[in-house]
Amino acid sequence: MASEAIARKVVEPALPAFGGGEPPDRPAALSQPLVSNARLALLMLIAAETMFFSGLIGAFIVFRVASQAWPPPFQPRLPVGVTAVNTVILLLSGVAAHFALRAARAGKSALLQRWLSITVALGTVFLAVQGYEWLRLIRYGLKLSSGVYGATFYTLIGCHGAHVLGGTLWLLIVLAQARKGRFTEHDYAGVQLCGMYWTFVVALWPILYGLVYLY
Repeated sequence: MASEAIARKVVEPALPAFGGGEPPDRPAALSQPLVSNARLALLMLIAAETMFFSGLIGAFIVFRVASQAWPPPFQPRLPVGVTAVNTVILLLSGVAAHFALRAARAGKSALLQRWLSITVALGTVFLAVQGYEWLRLIRYGLKLSSGVYGATFYTLIGCHGAHVLGGTLWLLIVLAQARKGRFTEHDYAGVQLCGMYWTFVVALWPILYGLVYLY
């Protein structure tokens, strides 16, 4: 008996006193990280894209300020009016993406599919109008090799167009998953991540439109 008591004292460390009460419970372990890995990766991607476009915009401003005439003589003017309407179309697609996320959170699959389809349609219209205007500008003589004016225009607007295309393809994938019942009111991370990227693409465009078309 004495040996068992000694062993118990060695194995079981004494608990500190808490004024006669019980010791506090151990802190509960976090079941999930504060920010998921997918969202963290997307935030890092958006940060990198922001720096990328900041560099392009900075270069455009430098060339624009240093130029005595902008656009240069004998270069076609950009389609301000048509692009303004196209800007509204892209902004409306951002609104549709927001309602798609709300539908996903509410677990309304049919409504989610409808708003995703509208977002895809508006993004496709934006790309089609931009492509048509690009073809017209090329026929009028504005090319990538047309000096700084053409190079900065096609680089800035072309990079954004590539991002819109990538976002539209991503939306199509999310739409296909929604039609298969992939998302629920408790699991809609795919819709949320795609919506975050699309919001970035939509929010970037008015800045580019104001600088390239109006400035």
